[in-house]
Amino acid sequence: MIDFQLDPKTGTPFYRQIIDQIRFGIAAGKLKAGEQLPTVRSLAVDLKINLNTVAKAYRELEIQRVLETQQGSGTFISEIRIQLSDKEKGDKLKEICNEFTSIAFSYGFTIDDIIDQLKNP
Repeated sequence: MIDFQLDPKTGTPFYRQIIDQIRFGIAAGKLKAGEQLPTVRSLAVDLKINLNTVAKAYRELEIQRVLETQQGSGTFISEIRIQLSDKEKGDKLKEICNEFTSIAFSYGFTIDDIIDQLKNP
């Protein structure tokens, strides 16, 4: 199971962040076929967001056949294999790095400070 994290500062809608985290989780092997996801209500409560937001993400993933909902049982990861393109992975990493460096720069760190820290955690 993955630990869903939402960031309101990214400008990416929450439902899109949920979709991306599920897709990347499947591609990375953190989510396996047949694994049950939290209910719409429980995930909405955990993330402190409107349940329609979670429902929208789940619904879109069902349309893409990434998720399967079984009435009365829950929502599960389907058998579909997700392979992210190098471009999609690169775009996501670039987005993460831009966000990270913006925060670091706002605290006065230089790119050399960041690189040193990444090399020696």
